[in-house]
Amino acid sequence: MTGTAAGKQIKILVVDDSAFMRKALCIMLESDPMIKVIGTARDGEEGVEKARRLKPDLVTMDIEMPRMDGLTALREIMSSNPVPVMMVSSLTTDGASATLDALEMGAVDFIPKQQSFVSLDIVKIKDDLLAKIKDIARRKSILMARHRRVSKAVKPGSGAPRPQPRRATSRPPVDMSVATPAAKRNHNVGIVVVGSSTGGPPALQAVIPRLPRNLPVGLLVVQHMPAMFTKSLAERLDSLSKVNVREAADRDQIEPGQVLIAPGGKQMAIKRIGGRAQVAISDHPVEALYKPCVDNTVLSVADIYGKSTLAVMLTGMGSNGKQGFQAVKGKGGKVIAQNEDSCVVYGMPRAVIEAGLADHVVPIDNVASELLSYF
Repeated sequence: MTGTAAGKQIKILVVDDSAFMRKALCIMLESDPMIKVIGTARDGEEGVEKARRLKPDLVTMDIEMPRMDGLTALREIMSSNPVPVMMVSSLTTDGASATLDALEMGAVDFIPKQQSFVSLDIVKIKDDLLAKIKDIARRKSILMARHRRVSKAVKPGSGAPRPQPRRATSRPPVDMSVATPAAKRNHNVGIVVVGSSTGGPPALQAVIPRLPRNLPVGLLVVQHMPAMFTKSLAERLDSLSKVNVREAADRDQIEPGQVLIAPGGKQMAIKRIGGRAQVAISDHPVEALYKPCVDNTVLSVADIYGKSTLAVMLTGMGSNGKQGFQAVKGKGGKVIAQNEDSCVVYGMPRAVIEAGLADHVVPIDNVASELLSYF
């Protein structure tokens, strides 16, 4: 079941205080005959009203706007008339933090302004972005049903933790308890590597904070994100987690209980020096569409750790990571994949599952338990 019938145009509402950006986004979106912009709004207040009245399949929402900013508008939309929202984010530290707030509040993804229609980079990302928008819009009913379930899971007075809001956000509660391992698996694991893209930050937040402080291996994360965003993501996950989480730097050692997140705009590989594995950060391969690229990292992990690799594929568009996960399975390693219903975009896990590479296919809420079953 999907939110938009096959063959029917996808209706988009564009909310941005810049007339230039509104026009640019409309031109880009309507370059695809399956997409129709049914309205534009100049600020969050107008955006909330038009979202209610026009009932779009998806909203693009600028963050910095007068009268009502994008986070406040997102909160209004998700509480009264939930619809998939993609934030339009500036590539700054503040922009990264606000974007992570938005993703926690229910936004499905974001469009970095540097990669908007006004950038030369659009040639590289346009087709991928339009495909992502269409996939999200068609899964509207599934995504919004999940949002409602999550929103109802914890109510005021239930005794669950209620995080303090920042800016205009009201974050969903995070289960800070350690996950209960599934049935013990008889397979030695020396490292865990996780790949994710669209919908990845909230998915990672459903996994990393549930790992114990004494996790006996290191964990690497490759999340498709621009530079600066991955540092903010690492800091946020670290504040919520028992394990240590930080953005990876060149020559970092792989240590138990430590999570290293590949830096945005760079490539992360693993090499062994003096008998110890360490991180290598570089610009290569420069021709890769994704920086960081899941395949690049996982292939290097499989090469060094072989059958002791545990690879985890979370929500994301496309098939990046499939080649690396094939190498993991070819060397006898193990694979966990997020199931379709809990994904924002069922692309990267689908590629792994349909290739017959997944040993376990589980909802995002069970990924931590499945991972811990190997220890």
